[in-house]
Amino acid sequence: MFRHKGKNRTFAHDLRLATLLSFVAGLVNITGVLALKTLTTNVTGHFAFFAEEIMKQDYATAITFLVFTVFFLLGSFLSSFLQEFISIKNPDLSHIYPITLEMVILIAVSIFGTSTGLFTLEGKLTAFFMLFAMGIQNSLVTNISRSTVRTTHLTGLFTDLGIELSQLFFYKKPEEVKKLKTSIFLRLSIITFFFIGCFSGGIIYQFLEIKTLFVAAFCLLIAQWYDYMRLKFHLIKRKTLNKLT
Repeated sequence: MFRHKGKNRTFAHDLRLATLLSFVAGLVNITGVLALKTLTTNVTGHFAFFAEEIMKQDYATAITFLVFTVFFLLGSFLSSFLQEFISIKNPDLSHIYPITLEMVILIAVSIFGTSTGLFTLEGKLTAFFMLFAMGIQNSLVTNISRSTVRTTHLTGLFTDLGIELSQLFFYKKPEEVKKLKTSIFLRLSIITFFFIGCFSGGIIYQFLEIKTLFVAAFCLLIAQWYDYMRLKFHLIKRKTLNKLT
């Protein structure tokens, strides 16, 4: 689900990528809300808060919300930069460094982060790095899937879902209907697993608090391991077939 790109990529690859990483985003999202009372998987709302604090002339708080967006941007930039840089020599490994960096950040926040609220130095740093990690993930998923999958926010997904549901009333050709239903299923899967991540994360948070992010990092580790094992299986299968022929 990480290695296949372009024509080699199938719906099954996108579906596995979407469900697993939207679940991770849901975990991070609810952890940020419960620990810091703010969103840590997207930046849309932070622009509104930034404008509100400017109107109140509370410039220190306004700058905090602005920095939130900058950290998400930096995460997205670094993720894409690493993918492009590594793909020059080894395209099959271009996803390894961004997703490993995301895991390291989530583990670090689990250990050193705080659940005491947003407007302390520790709270701000916790939010900064959670947004940075989600910027990394969103950029990684977007690049791999060629913008088919996005996992850290749902606004665009609900918009696309609404458009495609309406198109079912007008598109009648079998190939068009099949394509629409496939896309609708993918978007519903992302929404469902984001919700499952939020719901299960809320339960886990009652016991682990900020350390709930350990679970998110573990899910990313499982994703990498699963992708690696599938690659090894296909390589062994190919070698076996070549020997038989």
